[in-house]
Amino acid sequence: MRLINANTRSRVRKIVVYAVYIILVSSIQVSFPDAFSFKGQTADLMFVFVVLSGYFNGFWDGAVVGFICGLVRDVFSPPAVVGLDGDVRVTAFMGAFTLFAVGIIGASFFTKRMHRNIPFSFVAVIFATVCYKTAGYLLIYGWSNLAGAESSLYMPLTFLVHSFLPQLLLNAIAAVPLMLLLRFLGPVSFKGNSKNDEILKKQGEGTWLGI
Repeated sequence: MRLINANTRSRVRKIVVYAVYIILVSSIQVSFPDAFSFKGQTADLMFVFVVLSGYFNGFWDGAVVGFICGLVRDVFSPPAVVGLDGDVRVTAFMGAFTLFAVGIIGASFFTKRMHRNIPFSFVAVIFATVCYKTAGYLLIYGWSNLAGAESSLYMPLTFLVHSFLPQLLLNAIAAVPLMLLLRFLGPVSFKGNSKNDEILKKQGEGTWLGI
């Protein structure tokens, strides 16, 4: 009689592999930010990792991994905003909420139609980055004007040249090694000739619900 069945092994594999990758990715991003920077922007390895986790491995992976990575981000580099009184304040749970939403976006980005293939995962990262940077800019620009903290950094052209395009390039480059890791050495094994969605039903999507 087997003490550990296939489902249990899949759950243990998923937890261990994700734990290793989350620690590795977050450590690299926090410890060596200058090694992956361009024009003042840094490759957001955690962001890209969350998008690809959702894209390749389904909704629950994207949501859970995104929330955990977001908590790590809130601990090490919480974003700060200028309050209406002019004082700078550190936000709480902003990273957790943001990466949670990013994981869901990755899991929902044409995954059924494109069968979670590698080339289109690259497009998913670009799309998520565009949404993230655009939404972030609009929120920061609007709030800064409301708080009376206007700056040339918030001008559309400055944002496009010094923030949006460099971040898009860096995240696209970072996606290459991360997508290969998640696809071929990830928490879900895609070996065999079955379709991706059939594999996820067996060892991917529902695994978190059984933990």
